Amino acid sequence: MLFLMGCIFTTAQEMNVVVTVNSDQVGQTNQQIFRTLERSLSDFINKSKWTDRVYEENERVNAQMFITVTQYESDRFEANLQVQSSRPVYNTSYETAVFNYKDNDFDFQYQEFEPLVYNPNSFDSNLVGVIAYYVYIILGLDSDTFALQGGDEYYRLAQNIVTQAQGTNFSGWAQETGERTRFELVDNLLSNTFREYRIAMYNYHRKGLDVLADNNSTGKQVIAGSLRLFETLIKRRPNAFLIQTFFDAKAEEIQNIFSDGPKVDIVKLKENLNRVAPFYSSIWNEITY
Repeated sequence: MLFLMGCIFTTAQEMNVVVTVNSDQVGQTNQQIFRTLERSLSDFINKSKWTDRVYEENERVNAQMFITVTQYESDRFEANLQVQSSRPVYNTSYETAVFNYKDNDFDFQYQEFEPLVYNPNSFDSNLVGVIAYYVYIILGLDSDTFALQGGDEYYRLAQNIVTQAQGTNFSGWAQETGERTRFELVDNLLSNTFREYRIAMYNYHRKGLDVLADNNSTGKQVIAGSLRLFETLIKRRPNAFLIQTFFDAKAEEIQNIFSDGPKVDIVKLKENLNRVAPFYSSIWNEITY
């Protein structure tokens, strides 16, 4: 019995998330409710059990959530949410950014000290629903970087939250053509139409970054090859949402990787990058060796 209890208390939860709630825009002199919200969300995310997997302490997924409150009255909040996640690179002390995304449609109700509980069978709170959704997106993307299409089960859990939220009046969940909603994000991640994105996520991280320390030349070639996968994707979907999310997280890293060490064909690399991610052309122009 003592051995079993020891096992329970030495295994870690999945998430290691730093939550920050910024209320500067609302001019509220009493900051207590925002600090309580910050602590409650941190406990909710980091102490909840999100999967059936057993995680060791060093396997926890590192992430940050920045909530900027833009309006507040009584128990009603309007805010935006910046979500960032990262994962370690093998044989280095380096953490690579995996996801960097801003959700501008984050409105919710919250009363100080109310319990935050996620129920996978019902949608009881938009605050809980949005946070749980992004926890599963983070877990899915992290898994995709270690195993090809490893994030499927987590994306389906996020998609379940989207389905439950459809009957609510909260923004950000609806299927709207041309709008970058939570529906579109997880729908694209699960769609075979965007399969190159997930192949690129795996190749870039597991076959590229993770081998750079041991074989810099091979790692760079694999990373360059993974970036070329996006050319196929943009021919099918020219303004693919997922391409933007990839380069929002990776642009500066890509510049740093290809500006040092063994040479690759920089001319072709830049041509490819300017085709698939022209919105970062100023960064691509800085790639030199």
